[in-house]
Amino acid sequence: MSVIQDYLRRSQHILDVVSAQESAIAQAAQWFSETILAGRMVHVFGSGHSRIMVEEMWPRYGSFPGFNPIVELSLTFHNLVVGANGQRQAMFLENVPGLAERILRNFDLQPADTALVISSSGCNVVPIEMAELFQQRGIRVVAVVTQEHSDASTSKRADGKKLTDFSDLVLDTGAPVGDAMVLIPGLDTPVSPGSTVGGALLINCIKAETARLLTEAGQPPKVLTAGAIVGTERAVSLFESAYDEHARRLSGLYANTGRP
Repeated sequence: MSVIQDYLRRSQHILDVVSAQESAIAQAAQWFSETILAGRMVHVFGSGHSRIMVEEMWPRYGSFPGFNPIVELSLTFHNLVVGANGQRQAMFLENVPGLAERILRNFDLQPADTALVISSSGCNVVPIEMAELFQQRGIRVVAVVTQEHSDASTSKRADGKKLTDFSDLVLDTGAPVGDAMVLIPGLDTPVSPGSTVGGALLINCIKAETARLLTEAGQPPKVLTAGAIVGTERAVSLFESAYDEHARRLSGLYANTGRP
């Protein structure tokens, strides 16, 4: 078997793992649709490369308002790799206690909100504290982790607790321990991670089911759609109206910030 076919075969296994979680995915979508119908937002957070899943949820083609993407550049800006704003600093900062509280201090959180926290290992301090703080405010937390990798990993938090300890629902990307999935002859370390595959599948399954629930409730979402499908005029209208709705929803998260 070629290494290309090996990766594709392992990705098929990930697809099977995600498929087996249909009821849990539907539950997450139910919670998220309730939040959106209530005029509130689903807070989506990931540090490191988990940022990819935040952007996969919103905003991009086939996505719609109702999600608050919380992306801290200090934790996710990997392009320079070394030097100022490099990867070493980002990996250090995602394990600094108290940073999550400073991030969430910017928002007026309400129990009607929900949260999606993504962390492949579920062991870094900032995503764990994000989930803990959400739960302390009565907000349901859905976690996306790589279960096998999380089970085999040690939490960076002093008390040993992981993201799954502060989650109301846990979804598994289906990737293996260490994430990388392909062994190359003559190379003693595996390559080609799988959590992005599983994470994207989970995100878009949630998205599809949430859209179905919103539509059935009489509030079909404003979906960012290509002009090649709906024509240029309608595409522009959808983009503008979706961004306007996002702004209105987001303004509600700032209106009472800091007030008793």
